[in-house]
Amino acid sequence: MIAAAEAMGALLVRDLRAFLRSRSQLYSSVLFPLMLLAILGTGVSEGLDPENIDDYVTFLTPGMIVMTAVFSSTFSSASYYHDRDSGILKVFLASPHSPPVILLGKTLSAVVIGMAQAVLVLAVAIVIPAINFEWQYGVLRSLALAGFAIVTLNLFLSGLGQLLAQRIRTMQGFHLVMNLVLFPALFLSGAFFPLGDLPVWLRVLGAVNPLSYAVDLLQLALYAPDSDGYFGVAVDVIVLTALAGAAFSFAANRPVRPEAA
Repeated sequence: MIAAAEAMGALLVRDLRAFLRSRSQLYSSVLFPLMLLAILGTGVSEGLDPENIDDYVTFLTPGMIVMTAVFSSTFSSASYYHDRDSGILKVFLASPHSPPVILLGKTLSAVVIGMAQAVLVLAVAIVIPAINFEWQYGVLRSLALAGFAIVTLNLFLSGLGQLLAQRIRTMQGFHLVMNLVLFPALFLSGAFFPLGDLPVWLRVLGAVNPLSYAVDLLQLALYAPDSDGYFGVAVDVIVLTALAGAAFSFAANRPVRPEAA
C-alpha cells in the first residue's frame, strides 16, 4: 500500500513538473476563460442587456470555471499519448506496480492540475471589481460548495479523458472527440444562458448533461441570490458524486494496452 502511494505520488510530481514547464498550457487554459469572461460578459451586458439575467458578467463566471476544467482535462489527458508514443508508458507498466496504480497516478495528476487552474480562475474572479458574487450561503459555505463542484467535476473529466485516451489510437482523434463531446456539452450546461428559459428539448439535453450540475452548483454558491437553482443543491451533489466516482473508478481499473491505447 505504501509502495503504491509512493508510485502514484512520483507520477503526480512528474506530471506537475511537466505542466509547470509547459507555460503555454497554463496561460491558454487560464487566460482564455478570463478573456472570454471580460469580452463576452461585457459585450452581452452592455450590447444585449438581457432582461432575465441580473449582472451577466457574474452569471458567466461559474461557466468559465467549468470551461477551465474542460480545457485542463483535455490537455492533461493528452499526456497519455506522449508517454505511450515515447515508450515511457511501457516502462511504467513493466514496473512492480499494477496498471491501476499507474493509471490512478496519472489521473490524479490531471485532477490536481485541473483543480489548481479552476481555483486560480475563481480567485482572480473574486478580486475583479466588476464581478459581484452573492455568497448566498455565506462566504465559507459557498466556497466549500464551489470547491466541491470543482473537485468532483475534475474527477469526472479526468476519468472521462483517461477512458477516451485508452480507447482512441491517436492524439488528433482524441482531441476531435473531446471537442465534439465537451464543447456542445458546455454550451448546453447553462454556462452561457439559463436552462429554464430554453425550449423543452434543450432543457432535456441540459438535464442529461453532466456539466449542467457543476454549473448549477457553482451558480448557487457564487451567483444566484435567494435561489434554489435549476436542479437544487442536493441533486447537484448526488449527481456529481456519482459521476466522479464512476468515471474515476472505471479509468483507474480499465486494462491498459500501451501499444494501441
